[in-house]
Amino acid sequence: MILYLHGFRSSPQSFKARLMEQALRKRDLLDAWVCPQLPPSPARAAALCNRLIEQARTERGMDPATDQTVIGSSLGGYYANYVAERWHCRAVVLNPAVYPLRSLASYVGTQTLYHSGDSFEFLPEYLDEIGELATSRPTHPERYFLLACKGDEVLDWRDMAAWYQGSHGHILEGGDHSLSDFERWLPQVLDFALGPDQTNS
Repeated sequence: MILYLHGFRSSPQSFKARLMEQALRKRDLLDAWVCPQLPPSPARAAALCNRLIEQARTERGMDPATDQTVIGSSLGGYYANYVAERWHCRAVVLNPAVYPLRSLASYVGTQTLYHSGDSFEFLPEYLDEIGELATSRPTHPERYFLLACKGDEVLDWRDMAAWYQGSHGHILEGGDHSLSDFERWLPQVLDFALGPDQTNS
């Protein structure tokens, strides 16, 4: 299973999520794709992720350590780090938020989703929930694949590079927070996410 976690104010309609979905459809692997709309509450978002993985384990016999990859973009990357450390699965992190409390405090209040225009409330207690999901640096960096852009206008790529030192992936010159050239890196991301069994089949 590939569990994709979008970023703050984003959705399953983000261009990276849609590219991933299209690529898996071409490989006839769409049944492996799970991309939920995450609730604004970080605690509820984490609970949703844990529930989806537990369901895959109990209902489909999937071992998170070998059959599961979580992919996260921006704040979704922070969640992906939490999920990967809890379930010992592979993770792909795309311009991930490493210290989200530095920036999200200014977003407390009414926010608007990028792809629908729907509004939601980002409550002050959500900052505490984010803190409760904090982990140490990856215990097994070889299970991670990082794409970090030096041109990220929202987050500091140096935080990402330091946090994920020893992981697979690339530190990209230029670029932007949304990873506009994600299609270029999609084959490598998929190869890592699918693992050797699927990649070589």
